[in-house]
Order: sequence, then structure tokens, then C-alpha cells
Amino acid sequence: MARYFDVHPSNPQPRALTQVADLIRGGGLVAYPTDSGYALGCRLGNRDGLDRIRAIRHLSDKHHFTLVCSEFAQLGQYVQMDNDVFRAVKAATPGAYTFILQATREAPKAMLHPKKRTVGVRVPQHTTALALLHTLGEPLVSSTLILPGHDEPMTDGWQVNDELGAQLDAVLDSGDCGLEPTTIVDLSADEPEITRYGAGDPEPFEA
Repeated sequence: MARYFDVHPSNPQPRALTQVADLIRGGGLVAYPTDSGYALGCRLGNRDGLDRIRAIRHLSDKHHFTLVCSEFAQLGQYVQMDNDVFRAVKAATPGAYTFILQATREAPKAMLHPKKRTVGVRVPQHTTALALLHTLGEPLVSSTLILPGHDEPMTDGWQVNDELGAQLDAVLDSGDCGLEPTTIVDLSADEPEITRYGAGDPEPFEA
């Protein structure tokens, strides 16, 4: 059963963040708020965590998991960016976008698209999400918490806990959460392709 942590939206309590980070380091799966709804997250290299996310969301092995980072500077370790892509992604972060890019060797193989060798990356603009990432000290492997049969992400921590608590190790709730999923922009080919329209303004990436 998940442990439920209710923290302040503008000044999340460090003790609670440390406890959630410890659960993640120990192999746990957590639900946490972002600027684009709730997300499910686990530690890099946690194959069991990825399997649990797939089971909750009914995902195939072709699903793009996302590396959620605390700052733009972390992205270069995991994805390849030429100068144009570098400038475009930097201008849009932090924000409600997920970018699909070619992975570097540092990106965990278990989360890559099996054929394209691509991975999703993002930097959220949400106080609690960023505080958790800073406390953890590394990116989270994540997926937007959109349940099977639904088009929008879950947005209330208490509801996440009620419906999914038995399948999670922690729910982090700060009372504030974005209502739309991220806009997904595939930058792995020559031309940008928007594969999901969401909270991020698509205009900078449309021809």
C-alpha cells in the first residue's frame, strides 16, 4: 500500500521529499504531481518499476518512457542534440513538453523505443516535481498517469491514492497540478513531428 505524503505546494517539506526519494532509491514506484498532470516515476535502471508502469497503464513495449530531469543541462547526458535542436529544446524548457530524441549510450536500454532507439525527455515547471528531482539527485523514469480508457491524466493526489494506492509505493500530493498532458514533439528525424497536442504551445514546432 502506498505511503501518502501531503506537502506544501510552494515550499515542500524536505523530510517528506527525502522519504519519497529513499523509496525511489529502494526500487519503489511513486506518483507525483507535475505541470501536466500526475506522473508515475521510478529510478533509472528499475526494470520492475517499468513493468509496473506498463501494467497500470496497459502499455506496449513500444511506449516511450520519459526521463524527467531537474534542469536542461542534464539532458545532454542521455539524448543527442544538434545545434538547432539544442536551441529549440532549451527555449522550451522548463515547460509542458516531452521531446523524443535519439538516445546516447547513457540512456537505459530498457526504456528505449525497441526499433528507433529513441527516448523521451522533459524538464517540468512544477515546484514539487523539481524539489523531488533535486532531492533525488538524478532523473526519474516516468510516464504520464493516464489510465486505460482515459484521455486526460489524473490530477488529484487523493484520487490517485484511492484508486492506485495498492499498486504504488508512494503518492506525493501538493494540491496543485496541471490539467493537461504534455505536448509531445518528436525531434529524432529531420523535421519536427507533434505526436500529441497538450499543454505546451505547439506553434514553435509546427512547419
